[in-house]
Amino acid sequence: MKKALICGISGQDGAYLAEFLLQKGYQIYGTSRDAQMSSFRNLSHLGIRDQIQLESMSLNDFRSVLQVIKKSEPDEIYNLAGQTSVGLSFDQPVETLESIATGTLNLLEAIRFTDRPIKLYNAGSSECFGDSGDQAADELTPFRPQSPYGVAKAAAFWEVANYRQAYNIFACSGILFNHESPLRPVRFVTQKIVNAACQIKQGTLKELHLGNMAIKRDWGWAPEFVEAMYLMLRQPEPDDYVIATGVSYSLEELVSVAFAYFDLDWRDYVISDPSFFRPTDLAINKGNPQKALEQLQWQAKYHMPDVIKHMIEARLACQ
Repeated sequence: MKKALICGISGQDGAYLAEFLLQKGYQIYGTSRDAQMSSFRNLSHLGIRDQIQLESMSLNDFRSVLQVIKKSEPDEIYNLAGQTSVGLSFDQPVETLESIATGTLNLLEAIRFTDRPIKLYNAGSSECFGDSGDQAADELTPFRPQSPYGVAKAAAFWEVANYRQAYNIFACSGILFNHESPLRPVRFVTQKIVNAACQIKQGTLKELHLGNMAIKRDWGWAPEFVEAMYLMLRQPEPDDYVIATGVSYSLEELVSVAFAYFDLDWRDYVISDPSFFRPTDLAINKGNPQKALEQLQWQAKYHMPDVIKHMIEARLACQ
């Protein structure tokens, strides 16, 4: 039985990945900063919490990282931890850099210290690219991050590449574009819109305030994206991959899809509020997942309209 250590298992991707690996017959260890106090609500929602060995670990603390790796003796480590909000990174840039860049470095160093053939998946981000315009970003597109979050993810990406080359560690980064699901917290704009559309239909909310409606994003379905993480660690040689749908939609189009589900005209309820604008924001992002298709045989089946429909239906089912 293979063993996997999922750092950041309480988040959206961590929970779906744990569910996927359990179906593959893995023994799963999962970490959060304080496992005794964390609710692990997403794991409970998926009905898998009792099947996972939960450990406390701070990625900023090398000793803590090393202890958990020695205890769990994993074959694979999935680094999904760290501050996950682009918007929050402008308010907490130091925490963002430390939790992502320092945390990734601690994992790499711990793997090097243990001298075991551990494979590492690192969660990269499309935010590393910055604004690539109409060009679909691929693995050779230069990084020009425009947020503290993007800067931290870019640093972690190059740490992984450096350790792979210098120490022959099997380490991969998945450069994931936006991917959503019912497990997203409300602070993420997709869940905020879905919740608001449901509440407006029910008459418990009158209007929704959003930021720049013109931005375009490549939105995918999170349960599909975690399969790509697994596939990266199945390859003969470690490498980095863009994981995306290859199709971008504007925030206005996403809002329109959500409100149209309830036969509502979004323009009657949605206000573009300048106070929600970020200091810098990407006008458009779109990924080119051709390499993932050719080498991993991975391709997104769901695009933004499908994702929003699934999120709305999941929310309605819980009421």
